[in-house]
Amino acid sequence: MMNRLARHDEPIAAIATAPGRGAVGIVRVSGKGLAGLTGRLCGRLPKAREASYGPFLDAAGEAIDHGLAIFFPAPHSFTGEDVLELQAHGGPVVLQLLLARCLAAAQEPDPDTGRPLLAGLRVAAPGEFTERAFLNDKIDLAQAEAIADLIDASTEAAARSASRSLSGEFSREIQALLDALVHLRMLVEATLDFPEEEIDFLQKADAQGKLERLTAQLAVVMRRAQQGALLREGIKVVIAGQPNAGKSSLLNALAGAELAIVTPVAGTTRDVVQQTIQIEGVPLHVLDTAGLRVSDDEVERIGIARAWGHIETADAVLLLHDLTRLDAPAYQAEEDRITRELNRKLPKTVPVIDVWNKCDAAPDAVVPDGVRLSARNGEGLDALRRQLLQVAGWQAAPEGVFIARERHVQALRRVQDHLAHATGHLAAQAQMLDILAEELRLAQNALSEITGVFTSDDLLGVIFSSFCIGK
Repeated sequence: MMNRLARHDEPIAAIATAPGRGAVGIVRVSGKGLAGLTGRLCGRLPKAREASYGPFLDAAGEAIDHGLAIFFPAPHSFTGEDVLELQAHGGPVVLQLLLARCLAAAQEPDPDTGRPLLAGLRVAAPGEFTERAFLNDKIDLAQAEAIADLIDASTEAAARSASRSLSGEFSREIQALLDALVHLRMLVEATLDFPEEEIDFLQKADAQGKLERLTAQLAVVMRRAQQGALLREGIKVVIAGQPNAGKSSLLNALAGAELAIVTPVAGTTRDVVQQTIQIEGVPLHVLDTAGLRVSDDEVERIGIARAWGHIETADAVLLLHDLTRLDAPAYQAEEDRITRELNRKLPKTVPVIDVWNKCDAAPDAVVPDGVRLSARNGEGLDALRRQLLQVAGWQAAPEGVFIARERHVQALRRVQDHLAHATGHLAAQAQMLDILAEELRLAQNALSEITGVFTSDDLLGVIFSSFCIGK
């Protein structure tokens, strides 16, 4: 990462649109002093921030393609550097030719100086354009991550939340917390220079009230961030149960499509079938697994082993029961065995939802707690969806949700811990004020990690390397 950061002054270029054929494709160049290169590629220097139609020229002055060129002079660009965008026809060959032409033209001599038009132009690394926007203070780190999250959003709610974060809403909430925290630190640090007056000073300044209000404000931000992380990540839900309990039918019913093969033959599902569905915008990664039983079939045994592997890593398990076989001794014995295995292998924190299927075929069957449904006709599906949302922990915030990542939630949890310790030290009055000051400093550092004010180079490397090339 250190090498990558050390190269951030080098000009970069990349295809900025997704691979494959399309109506329009974009080649993007960013660096210092792109005017000469732009003139060589386009035969002209377009007006700043105005789309200009014309040819994109090869070394012989012939047109590679015709399209729109947009020139963004620094600092008024996405990266804060000069940026050139060439919008051409979206064929992969055309875009590769344009990118190669950009790299070659950069090495051609400037007629006035004899030096290369843009020395050192290279293909951009994944996320490097956004990284430069961050390094040049065009966006903060939370906004940079929101760009990737907006691209990767799997639901409308996730996209809207990512857009909210990209606009700076999350960052403004973090900055408000930082401002309040810095003010409180200032009060505490000031008292350390006047120990004989420190208690009276803090009481008059209402340090206790300020800390309580900061803690309450943090709790609101934490709740919104947790919901945003849920929108981004979703949860892993595994459908488990004996063969022919209706697992594949339930997956198809939840997905609204025939994804899994459904037959009366036990052991039809031998491998995992996965589908991401959304309930109120929350992505749920639902897995249909092989029926759990003792089998002599080698292939089926592999499928069953994989099923248990997914069950052990699930965020929630839908344990499917067949209402038409409840009175069968062999079936009930196998149910008991599966329950024992689940209790042994699953952490206590992983919820298991009992789902009693085929209520259409056994309308009079009496069942214990759980969800009674028919995967065939859809009865009970809405109740199951509501329970899945409850298990996921989804609670739409009235003030809206901004997209967040697990690292944001972890940072906020550290802030909560530090503020909790600070509250105890403040209550101890004069004896603990130096430790109180340290807890507030650590809380500020944890908050600053979210927006990138205080962030390690290694963390930046992990974040931006997950972006697509050209972004």
